[in-house]
Amino acid sequence: MVDILLGLQWGDEGKGKIVDVLAPDYKVVARFQGGPNAGHTLEFDGLKHVLHQIPSGVFRKDCANIIGNGVVLDPVIFKKEIDSLTEKFGMDLTQNLLVSSKASIIIPTHRLLDAAQEKAKGKDKIGSTLKGIGPTYTDKVGRHGLRVGDILSPSFKSKYQTLVNKHKMQLEFLEFETEGLAEAESTFFAACEFLKTFEITETEYTVNKYLNDGQKVLAEGAQGSLLDVDFGSYPFVTSSSTTAAGVCAGLGVAPRTIGEVYGIFKAYCTRVGSGPFPTELEDANGELMRKEGNEFGATTGRPRRCGWLDLPALKYTVMLNGVTQLVMMKADVLNIFETLEVCTGYQLPNGNITDQMPFDIVDEEVTPIYETVKGWNTSLEGITSFENFPQELKDYVTYIEDKIGVPITYVSTSPDRTATIKR
Repeated sequence: MVDILLGLQWGDEGKGKIVDVLAPDYKVVARFQGGPNAGHTLEFDGLKHVLHQIPSGVFRKDCANIIGNGVVLDPVIFKKEIDSLTEKFGMDLTQNLLVSSKASIIIPTHRLLDAAQEKAKGKDKIGSTLKGIGPTYTDKVGRHGLRVGDILSPSFKSKYQTLVNKHKMQLEFLEFETEGLAEAESTFFAACEFLKTFEITETEYTVNKYLNDGQKVLAEGAQGSLLDVDFGSYPFVTSSSTTAAGVCAGLGVAPRTIGEVYGIFKAYCTRVGSGPFPTELEDANGELMRKEGNEFGATTGRPRRCGWLDLPALKYTVMLNGVTQLVMMKADVLNIFETLEVCTGYQLPNGNITDQMPFDIVDEEVTPIYETVKGWNTSLEGITSFENFPQELKDYVTYIEDKIGVPITYVSTSPDRTATIKR
C-alpha cells in the first residue's frame, strides 16, 4: 500500500520530522510534487538539517528514496543538498536515491522569470520563494519544458537553448536583466553532470514493483493543502497538487493502492508570504508564538505569520484528503499561554455565519468566530507518554478530535525526533 503524509495548513507543519519518525515502517519514501520551495527540517542527536528536494527518509539506511515524476528538480540545489549530507553525515546517496526521468528540470532562466514575474505584480505579489517553481510547472503544462531524462540525451544542449531563447523573449518583455546568466549556466551544467551519477529511471515502474512485492511506500507531500493549486487560497498558492489526489499523478500509482493518509497540522496556524489568513495575530500573542516556535521559513528565512488554530480550514483539508490519522505538531509552542482561542467558524461580510471555506476568501475579509479553551501553561519537556500530558493538553486534543471527527494519533512536543508521542 501507499500511505500518504501531507500538510493540512499553509505548509511548514513539520512533515519532515514525521516522515523521519515513520520511515522505519516503510521500504520506500517518495516525493510526489513540489521542488526546492519545500523545507523539511529534521533534528536528531543534537543535529539539525533541512531537506528541500530529497525525501526525508534518507536518514534511514534501509529505506529507498524516490524523487517522483511530479517533482520539479533544480540540479544545482540537488548537488548542494547531496554535498551537505555527505559533508555532515558521510552519506553516499547514490545507493538509495532514485530520480524519475519524467521529473521536470528547473533551469537558470526559470529563476529569473520567477523574480521578473513577482516584481511585475508589485503590491499584488504572491510571495514566491523565487526558486523557479511556477515557471517550471508552466513550461511543463505548456508542453515545452525539460525533464531529467533529457540530460542523458545527446541533443540536451540544443533542447536547453531552445527553451532559454523562449525565456529570454519573456524576460526582455518584462524588462528584466539577465546579468550573470552565463555563470549560472556553467554551474547548472556541472550540476547536471553530477545528477547523472544517480540512478535516473522510470520510477513509476520502481514504485509499482515495490507494491507488487508487498512492500509499503510512504508518499511525502510538500507545502500544505491550503496551498493546493485547485483548492488553496488562489492565486496565493503553489503550482502543484498538494493534496492526496496528487500522489497518483505524481508517482504513477493507482488510487486503489492508497492506504492511510496522515494529516499533519500545527496546534496553531502559520503562513509565509501573502494571502488570506483569518486567524492571524498581529499583536503580542502572535509575536510570542513566532519567538516560541522559531517561526521563520526553512527555505526563505522569512518570518512566518502566526495565529490561532482554524478549525473550518482544518476540516476542509481533512475532507479533501480523506485523512485517516491526524498528527499534531508543536504543541510545546502553546506552553506559554493560560488560555487558547480556537476558530470554529467565520462571519461573512453579509453577516452570515459559515464553517466552510468561502470561494472569495481572498477578496472578502472574513471575521473568525472563536471559542476559548484552557491552556496547560507548563513545560512538556521529558514527557514520554500521552497519559502523562497535562489534563488541559489532553482536553485540547480531545476537543479537536470531536470537532474534526478524525483521531489524533501522534503529538509532537519538541523538534527532536524522539519527542513524538504516539497514542
